[in-house]
Amino acid sequence: MSREEIYERLNEIACDVFEEENLQLNDETTADDVDGWDSLTHLGFVNEIEIEFGIKFTLAEIRNLKNVGELVDAVEKHLA
Repeated sequence: MSREEIYERLNEIACDVFEEENLQLNDETTADDVDGWDSLTHLGFVNEIEIEFGIKFTLAEIRNLKNVGELVDAVEKHLA
């Protein structure tokens, strides 16, 4: 799966989780850039990603993510 395809799916999930129709994530996006992205919605976002891609992140992976680019890197790693 290409990085672009991962982003397409992530954007769909993010729009649903954060209830923002036109949300577009990119490599530099952080929680501070998205209204409503707090610790609770973060867990929901990660859970939906795990379901969508059939993967499971470790707690350390989730805790160490600095931006969406690193999240996409982690998804790619699990799909490889």
